Amino acid sequence: MSEPVIDLKNVNLKLGEGASAVHVLKDVDLTINAGEAIGIIGPSGSGKTTLLMVLAGLEHADSGSVDVAGAKISDMSEDAVAQFRGKNIGFVFQSFHLIANMTALENVAVPLELAGVADAFDIARKELEAVGLGHRLTHYPGQLSGGEQQRVAVARALAPNPKILIADEPTGNLDSETGKQISELIFKKQKERGMTFVLVTHDAALAESCDRKVRVNSGTVQADTKSKSKTAA
Repeated sequence: MSEPVIDLKNVNLKLGEGASAVHVLKDVDLTINAGEAIGIIGPSGSGKTTLLMVLAGLEHADSGSVDVAGAKISDMSEDAVAQFRGKNIGFVFQSFHLIANMTALENVAVPLELAGVADAFDIARKELEAVGLGHRLTHYPGQLSGGEQQRVAVARALAPNPKILIADEPTGNLDSETGKQISELIFKKQKERGMTFVLVTHDAALAESCDRKVRVNSGTVQADTKSKSKTAA
């Protein structure tokens, strides 16, 4: 492993205001090295997804520092963070988040076009072929199975060639066999490209496939351990 690509120090975040405010993240310290795969686990409501949001710059920490890919995003403006995120971070969500009236090809190309990439559709085509959907380029999300829709979402996340791939329960809406295929695809692409991978999951086997497991509970990092498979190796 090399230098840290994600470094959170003493991060705190409250959501809500006044008496109803909830202290969601409490004094969180987390360092992730370039090329590492990290599985974030813990009970529902523990702060796992909020932690993802903070390290991706989608939520701004109340205090502490958030350094990602050489940039202190905790000090950046919202617009600057959005621009940074588009170039450096890819996302895969549980519910796919595809645009219903756009084809698979358009869904993958649009973020590239918005970023001003000249050959957006060529890149999108190659990424869809790389995830096994070269024959589904002109199909709309409603014409695709859940597994195919998630493959489109993976292609969209990979298209900008990000340094970091973030996935929030990427197999949560899929049956076990399809989920296994999608998780294998994501790990394969992560290793091929040397990306840093941060995964939130309830799936113990999926978390075990990562290099490290980070257990979050009640807004704090309670354990940070090497996965058994990696320890044995």
